[in-house]
Amino acid sequence: MQHKPLFRFGPATLVAAAFIGPGTVVTASMAGAQFGYGLLWALLFAIIATTILQEMAARVGVVTGAGLGESLRQVVSQPLLKVGFIMLVVAAVVVGNSAFQGGNLTGAGMGADGLWADARWVEFSRQTLGINPWSFIIGGIAIVVLWGGYYQRIEKILIGLVVLMSLAFLTTFALSRPDMLAILRGLFVPRIPDGGGLTTMALIGTTVVPYALFLHAASAARRWPAYSTLEGNQSQLSMAQQDQQTTRSLSEARADIRTSIPLGGLVTLAILSTAAAAFFNQPGTITGAADLARSLQPVFGTSATYLMAGGLLAAGVSSAITAPLASAYALTGVLGWSTDMRGWPFRLTWLTIIVIGMIISSLGIQPVTLIVFAQVANGILLPFITGFLLLAVNHPGLGRFANSRRQNILGGLVFLVALVLGGRSIWLAFS
Repeated sequence: MQHKPLFRFGPATLVAAAFIGPGTVVTASMAGAQFGYGLLWALLFAIIATTILQEMAARVGVVTGAGLGESLRQVVSQPLLKVGFIMLVVAAVVVGNSAFQGGNLTGAGMGADGLWADARWVEFSRQTLGINPWSFIIGGIAIVVLWGGYYQRIEKILIGLVVLMSLAFLTTFALSRPDMLAILRGLFVPRIPDGGGLTTMALIGTTVVPYALFLHAASAARRWPAYSTLEGNQSQLSMAQQDQQTTRSLSEARADIRTSIPLGGLVTLAILSTAAAAFFNQPGTITGAADLARSLQPVFGTSATYLMAGGLLAAGVSSAITAPLASAYALTGVLGWSTDMRGWPFRLTWLTIIVIGMIISSLGIQPVTLIVFAQVANGILLPFITGFLLLAVNHPGLGRFANSRRQNILGGLVFLVALVLGGRSIWLAFS
């Protein structure tokens, strides 16, 4: 009998690294400080929806040996629709991630400031040169990590960052001594407090993100290549053997999802609960994760402050790597370019996004307009991507690995919620 792994780290860790970024840290911190544990149910829903969608994306990658962008080029055959879809992907994933990259680098810099607050050269760079040096340092780290084009090395680095931020935020969570009964009520009793509508949408929107689907499908295809497409395997492996190998790969991919996505959700829960325990119904307010890190010191001591700052730094660095990587996979895939990580189209895509993010972050430019535009584009893109993903996982070419009826029902429910979420985010952005 074939052993099926229950848990493991793999490509899904990149998804966790992608959605636990500074934006998520800030959103969760504000949600806990303002509404206590009341919005934890929205986070639980987001993790369930992410798990459903990411399993489908990983299955497309494993079975076809191609990323989601390449698969969608085949699914979307109508020329006008294909052009519109490509423009939407470029707008939401590439242009949008350029804005988010500025936030990733800025957030990582806030964490670095919390750890090295007394560094004189940092203050000198800001006052004399008028730049934020952390933007160049962290952006440079992202460039070095991605330039080699070694997927396995990138995956190991991101696993390390996810483990680091998990330890930091979960330890801070334990130090804050949260109300466990209130956490259970918040998880399983859905309600939207007065004024909590926008924060509810933000909690879901920072977790269920379109570009993570491109990232997961492509990385799963690299980690578990489709055996029927490997050179020489068509003559060496029978159809039954190929089927067996694919089944084994999918079992490993699902164990990876069971490990990484809930861990990412647990980290976000820890951040929200820490803020709720420290600041809900307490005098004083916080305006972001950096304030939360500083404010923890008088309540829980310097260790909590450093843990929170270290977690924020790890979250920023991990997102500064995954956002450009996902954009490169998405753009090269939908345009039909080479997805070789060492190819120039791939490298130029992620390099452009990192450089734009460094400029936005280092000069202190507030990327509000770009981020609002990105949120609108993401709001439009998410239901489209969910719909196209459902078409891709029901393609006859997937054979017995296509969606079952139960999977289609679950995917359809997520699609409907994505449609409502997308419409709501567009309305909020324009209003």
